[in-house]
Amino acid sequence: MIQLLLSEPTWSNAGHDNSVKQRIYLLNKLESVIWSLMLSGGRSEAKLWLCNTLSGIVSISPHHQRELFAELLRSKPPKQGLAAQLLQMIFEKHPHKAGHVIAKKGYMLENFFKGNPRRILQWFSSFGNGDLGPRKGAKALSQFAFVNRDICWEELEWKGKHGQSPAVVATKPHYFLDLDVEQTVENFVENVPEFWSSNEFSESLKDGEILFIDTKFFVDFFVDLIYKKDSKEVWEILNEFLMEESFSSLCHHLLIILEERDLCVFLKTICKFLKPRIKSMDFGNPSNWLEIILSKCSDFESIDQLFLLNAVISEGRQLLRLVREEEDQQAKVKIKDIVSQICTSTSHDSSLTLIMEICIKRKTIESIKWLGLQSWAIHYRLSEECQTPESWELLFINNGISFRKYNKYPLLHQDEFSEEMGSDLDEREVRVRSKKKEKRRKRRRRDIDHDDYYGDELLDFDLSNNRTGLQSKAGNWMLSTDGYSTYWSSVDLPEHLSRHCFSAWMKWIFIKWGDVA
Repeated sequence: MIQLLLSEPTWSNAGHDNSVKQRIYLLNKLESVIWSLMLSGGRSEAKLWLCNTLSGIVSISPHHQRELFAELLRSKPPKQGLAAQLLQMIFEKHPHKAGHVIAKKGYMLENFFKGNPRRILQWFSSFGNGDLGPRKGAKALSQFAFVNRDICWEELEWKGKHGQSPAVVATKPHYFLDLDVEQTVENFVENVPEFWSSNEFSESLKDGEILFIDTKFFVDFFVDLIYKKDSKEVWEILNEFLMEESFSSLCHHLLIILEERDLCVFLKTICKFLKPRIKSMDFGNPSNWLEIILSKCSDFESIDQLFLLNAVISEGRQLLRLVREEEDQQAKVKIKDIVSQICTSTSHDSSLTLIMEICIKRKTIESIKWLGLQSWAIHYRLSEECQTPESWELLFINNGISFRKYNKYPLLHQDEFSEEMGSDLDEREVRVRSKKKEKRRKRRRRDIDHDDYYGDELLDFDLSNNRTGLQSKAGNWMLSTDGYSTYWSSVDLPEHLSRHCFSAWMKWIFIKWGDVA
């Protein structure tokens, strides 16, 4: 039976050097195998996992997040890809901010339209009087032409046999529908420079709608303003956006495009700003663990250490999926053998305690990574060994975990709701809380038809070993590990219990560090 080591150990077991060396050797072997699985699809997935976990960090203030990303933007060599992605976000969410910059530099758009019929027609055509009225460019062109008819009216090209006079068009503005827009704009590019600096053209640009005619052009346009001209106005827009946007959104959109060396710099920088409130944290949230670990262990040697640690803490199910999808049967056997040795060692408790003591003394990512690997080994072992309700309940009892059987249909079988291990929680309160939790978890669970219900058992999908089939399993359990606050099925238990183990071990370490009262 798997021992989870959920009772605080007796510290200073200095006499077990050989056992701890053997455990570290096995954990390092497991790390090597996990890395080979992760790298089979490239490093991008491990990087995506880490960025997703980082996005859940909540203690970064708006000023600090601005400083973090602005420092990246200003670092050498220029981060043009990062700037381009940030500009895309600004264009999508606040196009008017970029539009006001363009409005002051309308004269720079002559070449944007020159020789490009598609752009000309998208912006300047449609003088119609429909529901939307004339387009902004068409309106600017007609207004400028009337106000400045003495200098530009001859540049208007008409599709008819003869041109129209200002007096006639003033009384019949629909005559502008006969304007040859493409040739007229080309004439203005060549002969009417005043138009491109005019108030009429400037007003048409302010809302930023023009950005979407050719977004890539304007991204490049603004990147040049950032890096070649160091535009103070554009930097102000960037800084303002970096403060207003959520840290989660910035991480999701920006971190994934960074080179690994730049992501490593970002991680080392963020360590300075992390001040997690450990006492009030939800230790079931992987983002909180990463935040705490980065705040305490900022001297990591390689980003690979964080890729691996994050994977075993946050993506246990994904790693398990990689193992089950592995075509090399020898690799599968190797993982199973290593995990078996890690979880069944006769010196399990003492060697793991010594690893925790190493964490207490060193405060390094490397030592904490061993605990993460140990927790994932438990995840793997539980998913392989505990296949029946009886095996789960025996595991709970042997590891001092109080539990209650949870019936998914309490209204149909109220008398069958049972308690184990003598909790002091009132049965009625459990039912009420269970109903609320079931509603929250509906998105995660497929409701099972009433016809599929037999006695105390439910029919669940078993996806293990890449086989899809129906396997009869008893209901679910409520556990003392989370204060009986939710119910757990056999599908979710391996991940929940492995994370609970890691949380318990790290809390003891934090107490030794003096971070938890």
